[in-house]
Amino acid sequence: MPRKKTNDTEKPAMAAGEEKALKLIADLVEYAKRKLYLNKYDAVYAENQLLAEFGFDAPSAEKGEPGELQKDILDPLVKYAAERGLTTPEDALLYETKLMGYVTPAPGEVITAFDDIASAKGPEAATAYLYDISVNSNYIRMTDIRKNLKWNAKFPSGDLTITINLAKPEKSNADVARAKAMPQTSYPKCMLCLENLGYHGNPRHPARETIRIVPMYLNDEPWFMQFSPYVYFDEHCIAVSESHHPMAITDATFVRLTDFTDMFPHYFLGSNADLPIVGGSILAHEHYQGGKKVLPMFSRPVREHYAVADSPDVSVDILDWYNSVIRLSSVSRASILRMASRILEIWRSYSDESVGVLAHTDAPHNTITPIACKENGRYVLYLILRNNRTDEKHPYGIFHPTEDMHNIKKEGIGLIEAMGTFILPGRLQSECIKIREILSGGAAPDFKALSDPEHPLSKHFDMIVQLVSEYGTSLSQKEADKAIVERINSTCVKILECTAVFKSDDAGREAFARFMNRIGAEKV
Repeated sequence: MPRKKTNDTEKPAMAAGEEKALKLIADLVEYAKRKLYLNKYDAVYAENQLLAEFGFDAPSAEKGEPGELQKDILDPLVKYAAERGLTTPEDALLYETKLMGYVTPAPGEVITAFDDIASAKGPEAATAYLYDISVNSNYIRMTDIRKNLKWNAKFPSGDLTITINLAKPEKSNADVARAKAMPQTSYPKCMLCLENLGYHGNPRHPARETIRIVPMYLNDEPWFMQFSPYVYFDEHCIAVSESHHPMAITDATFVRLTDFTDMFPHYFLGSNADLPIVGGSILAHEHYQGGKKVLPMFSRPVREHYAVADSPDVSVDILDWYNSVIRLSSVSRASILRMASRILEIWRSYSDESVGVLAHTDAPHNTITPIACKENGRYVLYLILRNNRTDEKHPYGIFHPTEDMHNIKKEGIGLIEAMGTFILPGRLQSECIKIREILSGGAAPDFKALSDPEHPLSKHFDMIVQLVSEYGTSLSQKEADKAIVERINSTCVKILECTAVFKSDDAGREAFARFMNRIGAEKV
């Protein structure tokens, strides 16, 4: 039987893998139209960009059907790209973000939509829109964030929220080696700079093709807001200065924070302190963090009321909380800003040797972690007094967790932890499983081996000895888990108590009262 003649220009039949990839592209574009508000013109443009990326000349004949983004679309599409040499398994996340960048509405379009929604429906609807974009574009990777272990710990002095952070990827030795081998670059200067907008990323710097921001003016300076990719609490947002300059707590800080809460009264906004140890992880670029008012400190009552004669319209109180917090509230923005500035100025140079507070030795030590919000139409400022002094006995900080707590949390206690939401390192998950095995009899405790610094559980040696002494090694796994969690919870309480410059004992309360008198406040 004669074979059918073919035209020389006729293309060969497409392989099944290519047909599937085309369908996945169609699915991704349809997903973007439904979940990312991608309009029909940009959808055509995005699909053509994706076709070019994969070397296809025409789209799928099948209609796109959006499924679960990660499992049904991105994972198989990135796998196909790796098989075709378009990316590597090591760069899969970078490549995935690149693909999502094609279908995420452009930054300018998102800003216009945000402003339109804010004008028509109010700021809460506008931030909900931006948050949806951030989640649905996979900038906030909810599939990873849902892996976090999270629980609430109840205590008479204030409940805590505790998370073991599994969402933030830990770099393997191979990742570290690849990053080290890369040429040094100063672009972008840091993870917060405006230049991250659309940045392609590399082994040392995450891809940011999907980040979307909203510009604003705080204290008449150009800033912008974005959402945190790690979502440590509800609608965790970050306000970032367009200028790359170091953190600084000044009178202007209070102005910026209240400017923000005027624009977004459904959010709080706070600043990490501006000194090492008591500051946050990024001190080189001024930024603030905020979001829904769900952090434990907000639910605490006032412990002591004070009055200031020359500021009768400002309530000045000590909060019933683990660390040293002054709560200001007023219907007058000008009055609360004046009082906050007075407290900052006095605290910067305030010393009380009886409780170990020295304002200056070889460097300044006193600063403030301020948090602003609005409550029932009143301006509220929480001022957490901080001191970063060290000495021979406390090389990591006098008002920092002592070394026996570093197995749980060694890093600086910044804004989020100071307010009662602990973000603990992901390593704790596997370490706690191994400790559970000891307490439940699955592995005999070898204290000599555990004391070896090279042992993976050596950092927990003291805690394991205490747990075994208290509970033995015949617990059920459920009982062992409970014992470990309770130890973590109590350690987090002790960490917060360490950060208090004025402790909750008699001497600390008397010292706190002296400082309140120094700012002109008398106990009511």
